[in-house]
Amino acid sequence: MSAAQFLAFYHLPNGAIIGNGDVAEYRFAGQQVVNENFVTTRLDHKFSDKDSMAGTYVFDRTPYTSPDGVNAVLLGSKSSRQVAALEETHLFKPSFANSVRFGYNYEVVDNNQGLAAIVPEAADTSLGTFPGRTAPQVLISKVTPFLGGVGGEPAYFYHWNTFQVYDDAFVNKGTHSIKFGGVVERMLLNIRALSDPSGIWRFPGLEAFFLNEPSKFQGGIASTLSPRNLRQTLFGVYVQDDWRWKSNLTLNVGLRYEMTSVPTETQGKLSVLRNLSDATPHLGSPFFENPTKKNFEPRVGFAWDPLRNGKMAIRGGAGLFDVLPLPYQFTLLTTLAAPFFQYTTVIPSPGDFYNRLGAQTADPKKLRATYIDPKPKRNYVTQWNLNVQYQLTPSLTSMVAYVGSRGIHQPFRVDDADMALPTLTSAGYLWDPNASRININYGSIRGMFYEGRSYYNALETQVAKRMSHGFQMQGTFTWGKSVDTSSATVAGDAFGNSISSLQFFFNPRLSRAPSDFNVGRTVVLNGTWEIPSPKTFSGPAYWMTNGWQLGMIFTASDGVPFTPTWGTGDDPAGTQSADDWAFPNRLGGAGCRSLTNPGNPNAYIKAECFAIPTAPDAAFWTANNCVGDIATLQCFNLRGNAGRNIMNGPGVAALDFSVFKNNYIKKISENFNVQFRAEIFNILNHANFAPPIVPDNTDIFDSSGASLGGTPGNPGTAGFLSRTTTTAREIQFAIKIIF
Repeated sequence: MSAAQFLAFYHLPNGAIIGNGDVAEYRFAGQQVVNENFVTTRLDHKFSDKDSMAGTYVFDRTPYTSPDGVNAVLLGSKSSRQVAALEETHLFKPSFANSVRFGYNYEVVDNNQGLAAIVPEAADTSLGTFPGRTAPQVLISKVTPFLGGVGGEPAYFYHWNTFQVYDDAFVNKGTHSIKFGGVVERMLLNIRALSDPSGIWRFPGLEAFFLNEPSKFQGGIASTLSPRNLRQTLFGVYVQDDWRWKSNLTLNVGLRYEMTSVPTETQGKLSVLRNLSDATPHLGSPFFENPTKKNFEPRVGFAWDPLRNGKMAIRGGAGLFDVLPLPYQFTLLTTLAAPFFQYTTVIPSPGDFYNRLGAQTADPKKLRATYIDPKPKRNYVTQWNLNVQYQLTPSLTSMVAYVGSRGIHQPFRVDDADMALPTLTSAGYLWDPNASRININYGSIRGMFYEGRSYYNALETQVAKRMSHGFQMQGTFTWGKSVDTSSATVAGDAFGNSISSLQFFFNPRLSRAPSDFNVGRTVVLNGTWEIPSPKTFSGPAYWMTNGWQLGMIFTASDGVPFTPTWGTGDDPAGTQSADDWAFPNRLGGAGCRSLTNPGNPNAYIKAECFAIPTAPDAAFWTANNCVGDIATLQCFNLRGNAGRNIMNGPGVAALDFSVFKNNYIKKISENFNVQFRAEIFNILNHANFAPPIVPDNTDIFDSSGASLGGTPGNPGTAGFLSRTTTTAREIQFAIKIIF
């Protein structure tokens, strides 16, 4: 595909470029269609005073269609869920009861299928890079991504089945309420994951695109697609004693043991490297050694009424909770690994933006492999909390709480661990551009290292007024901080504000920072007012003034963090990893104590507060064996000091308002109510901006070192805010019948 063919494919005039601010001009009129069908049933039957049975069934099916990001292809997704549960309870004697439950869950998710061409050329296989496929994706730095023809985007098909058996026994003996039981759950996950089936061409910029000089080609070969059928079993037993030690003090003591088997695949199609440098993978079972065999989890808690009058309650607890290696952690690690699926990565030559890669795609040295820690340590989280509640008035209560947790040996997910390792020096980590990758036998290696850490601390406060005189309200404030070394499990970029993937599995402390999902402060206020009507009114006047109810919800919170980058797409640090971005240097000074410009969506990042990483002096380069003109020669590439998630995106504020009119029809029944509802979301129509798009608007510099920040009257791409996190004002009307 030439540049001219590419522009024709998207019905763009030759030379037209979709960049920031220009997207709407070339949008097509696509529609989103959602159709949901939901059914839930429950049946209860009492056989005798000692035996009863209950059953539930839930069915939910939601097909969804929408155009892709440039309205060239109609995409479709479908989720279908069925849940069935049957419970039998037997009372052996007044102080001893037993409950047995059987459950079955079945869920199907077909995500992101290419259904049809909106633009006719989207179905043309002559434009494909892989034989028989449609046009590939084309990613040009700082330009809206082009997502390929029909079937060009990744598609995922999940069929999830679980069978559960629970048994719980309850014994009351004096001041002790004892509960014990167990669970067995069998999990069956069938997956087909087709990653980039038409390929992705990457260009460092517009000039390279028009000169037909791509920097990388990658894609999954659709003919090698086959399902993975993962199987795993969970076992658990527990015992808990709620001991009413004193009339105003209850203690809770419990112990749980929970383990899982290591995932297996019905056809043995598991492929994993035991070491990052291995030339060939281990095939079949065992996938890794089982880290869950010693998962004993103690829990303690208490509830105390120190005043003995029911107005104050102090509660606290602590416990250990295991994070089991369940199938969701391995969906992409199992489905996209060679030799059972061939995903190729190629460094093309100038002029290769055509169908010339067919003979290269089967080269084993260009395929993707998977690495999982062969002897993972036990992954667990310790949690603790303490809260004090006090009744200020008969209808007004307050609460103050502290919550904390710490995670150990958590997943550290890397999308490409096959990189050149740096050297630690007095100025930081240095990459040698001439160094070799860890494993030259593959094009890339997805990695899972169980060495992550997480920390969470939060202060929570609440004031709540129960309904009295037709008015109720509640206000909460939370200050919290979540810190981790990686927020990713399923994929390296788990959130919209995540960088593509972390590179520092060799030293996770380098990425210790606020979590990708961290929100520092949150305030929520809500209230309901039932407007009183004049008691002297009757007839139509009484109907018109009676039954009105007003509601309000106000939410305000800090924004989520994001990471400054530079040179994305050109591997400026020389890591040789597919995660080809780098950290800039953060500068000091009074004007750079804050790195953002709140309220400025055109230049949210202070680009002037960053610089290209450079060595401290010529003596440093000489000490590290740099030969040549020290003033101009960069023998090594220095890691910047800016770090992960050092900036916060814009905060979020929204006010929702509702008006209800209740119409009780007592001729039908006492509680029969026809309710008219008007709900207005974001009534102030406040625009809440999302963080800058990664990496298009988080790159401070391009690979040449040129600043991407704006100048007066000429906004740059660095820090440009182009998306919102909440919708514009929405108004909906409804009629609800309550009986």
